[in-house]
Amino acid sequence: MREARAATGDRVDTWLLLAGAVALCAVVGWYVHLTRTSPGLWSLPLDLEVYRDAGLIAQHVQPYYDAHRGSPLYDWPGPPGFGGIRFIYPPFAALPFAAIPANVRLLRIEQLSSAINISAVVVAALATVGALARERWLTIKRGLGIVLLTTAVALMTEPVQRTFYLGQVELVLMALVIWDVCQPDGRWWKGMGVGIAAGVKMVPLIFIPYLLLTRRFRAAAVAVGTFAATVTVGFIGLPNDSSRWWLHGRFLRGSYDRNILYGGNQSLLALIERLGGTGTHTIWLVAAAILAIVGLGAATLLDRRGHRVLGVAACALTGVLVSPISWDHHWVWVVIAAPVFLYYGLEARGWARWACFAGGAITMAIFGAWATNLWGEKAVFAGWDRGVIWAAPSGNNLELAWHGWQLIVGNAYVLTGLALFALLMATAAWITLTREPVTIAPPGNGVISAGRPLATRTSRGLAQ
Repeated sequence: MREARAATGDRVDTWLLLAGAVALCAVVGWYVHLTRTSPGLWSLPLDLEVYRDAGLIAQHVQPYYDAHRGSPLYDWPGPPGFGGIRFIYPPFAALPFAAIPANVRLLRIEQLSSAINISAVVVAALATVGALARERWLTIKRGLGIVLLTTAVALMTEPVQRTFYLGQVELVLMALVIWDVCQPDGRWWKGMGVGIAAGVKMVPLIFIPYLLLTRRFRAAAVAVGTFAATVTVGFIGLPNDSSRWWLHGRFLRGSYDRNILYGGNQSLLALIERLGGTGTHTIWLVAAAILAIVGLGAATLLDRRGHRVLGVAACALTGVLVSPISWDHHWVWVVIAAPVFLYYGLEARGWARWACFAGGAITMAIFGAWATNLWGEKAVFAGWDRGVIWAAPSGNNLELAWHGWQLIVGNAYVLTGLALFALLMATAAWITLTREPVTIAPPGNGVISAGRPLATRTSRGLAQ
């Protein structure tokens, strides 16, 4: 029986590896096709230009830098013709772009950004599957197949493609945090990735209480120290801008003003205001506080029972939901969902297996990148970077008039996030009540583990 099960598992792993290789080649081919034939369909690097301008200001390049302005980084009006979109991040976020020579064309920076973003998706998939391998038994063939297939799926999601489209940095920050928190606890530098990511955008700060609650005190201290170092570096490189950001409350605003209702904002606050109108901040503050407490508690329970990847997912999801502004490209954390659903589906049996596969397929479809002409968009730049949230009319406070199906599709990301949040809460409760073991025993021949099992199930419960 064990030999037959191992043979069946090996066949499944072989087909998984083949499907992953074919899917990834097809997706990369599609990306190359778009790049060569229709670059405007998937690339308008407005945010990348904002970062580049910030780097030029940090280099004191004219006309971007004006020595007579008290804080040139936050007074710069942004690229012309785009409604005054400005740099709204901590000063430290401008310094990496200051390392790019001023004479490098934006097109070259865009190409470099695309290559880095693709690499970030691969790193995130590898780190996720590597963490699953350390906490569960996993064949090399199955692990590689999951990485290839889920990377292909991730590259076809709207948040990922939107990151490419705008030239944003979310994928890099996500990969940095996943790599950091999923590596073994003995690494002295664990926590540095969280600190650096928080120095660029502040939402990753939520991983510091997560590290504390999971008793990784050294990693939490490293994260705090690294974050403090980014603030110090910002004061050294851009003292006036740093003073305005940290000492005069600029960090409390960010991209908050006038953007809450816009359809691209998929946060809990946006959902509440679209349903109840403006002036519902008190409701949001209470709901966000409850969500943060429950989310971090569930992440801690999942982590302590040996499901670190699920704990990381719960923490990340909590951060995206409670943040007042969570643009569609902030939801790149959905990249974790693909390998998690696939892995647990392959490990499960019966109805649970198909429930995992169905959950993963539905989640990826909701976050998928679809042709914009499906939503009636006929503009020149209509392409493949739009998700279902764009089916509802957006802009000029049209969101307040949403009704019926528009409320569902227009809030699809945050509603799906809340559903995944509830699923993780239920999983944490089930694991706690049933006392599920920290890891599972090796299932049979041909199966290897990337890490030593911490515990196995016996007829009496857990045997250490």
